[in-house]
Amino acid sequence: MSERKVLNKYYPPDFDPSKIPKLKLPKDRQYVVRLMAPFNMRCKTCGEYIYKGKKFNARKETVQNEKYLELPIFRFYIKCTRCLAEITFKTDPENTDYAMEHGATRNFQAEKLIEEEEKRFQKEREEEELNNPMKVLENRTKDSKMEMDVLENLQELKELNQRQANVDFDSMLVHYRETEEEIKRRQEEEDEKEMRAMLNEAQKRQLATDSDSDEDYPSTLSKQPVNTIQTDILAKTKLCSDKLESKRSRLHSHQKMSSLVRKPKTTGLEKQTTNPAAHSENTKIQCEERLQGKGNSTEILCVPTASKASSLSLLGMYSDSEDSD
Repeated sequence: MSERKVLNKYYPPDFDPSKIPKLKLPKDRQYVVRLMAPFNMRCKTCGEYIYKGKKFNARKETVQNEKYLELPIFRFYIKCTRCLAEITFKTDPENTDYAMEHGATRNFQAEKLIEEEEKRFQKEREEEELNNPMKVLENRTKDSKMEMDVLENLQELKELNQRQANVDFDSMLVHYRETEEEIKRRQEEEDEKEMRAMLNEAQKRQLATDSDSDEDYPSTLSKQPVNTIQTDILAKTKLCSDKLESKRSRLHSHQKMSSLVRKPKTTGLEKQTTNPAAHSENTKIQCEERLQGKGNSTEILCVPTASKASSLSLLGMYSDSEDSD
């Protein structure tokens, strides 16, 4: 592979470079180059903004009859990205910058204007000092005063830096932690005091309620026998009422059964009785008394005085005796 990379050329022995033909090109010829916009600009035709660093295919030419310290000045032609209007600018080796010619306006640059203003002020000051020696003295005193002010400011800044450098951050952190702990301890003590006060108040209220309940306790004890007596009386009255109700129900049932039984034909002896219903009632009461006196004996049967009693009446009496049991 290295044999093919020949760096030396073969020149024949009869080579004459004066015989090589030369192209006659014009001095103001143009070249197509690729460049970027050197500053921010705005097109005069359409108002489009072209920012610094945008790439263009530009035409380059050498400016005729313009040189700075035997350095050529070049002109560049670009087109607006919106309206395709032609914009030209050239190099400025005196200020190491570019200068706008036509087709666009250069945007505001504060730094450049400040530099130009400083240069102008320096030139005016030099011209004044050449013709006026008193002005030179005044300018020197002003400069010395400004230098003294600057030195004082620098000294103050140095002292501030030294103070900050001498600060011990570890001790500051320790002090800060101690203060925080002290604040926490005080807060805990205050909380404990408040809790104790609240507990004391609660205990006092509990004691007051307990004393009130003790005072009410004997009155409740004195009232208890009265209530028991009342309940006993009520129980007795209830038993009596139950007994009366049972007797009434029995009498009512007897009356119903007696209504079902047919009355036997009365004889001459029974006719003599003026009130047969009362006589039957008396017999029933006598039977009930006998049954109550002799217990649950089913042998005794209450038979009416009538000689000719029917079987139905006997059955009714027997049922009445069972109800009485």
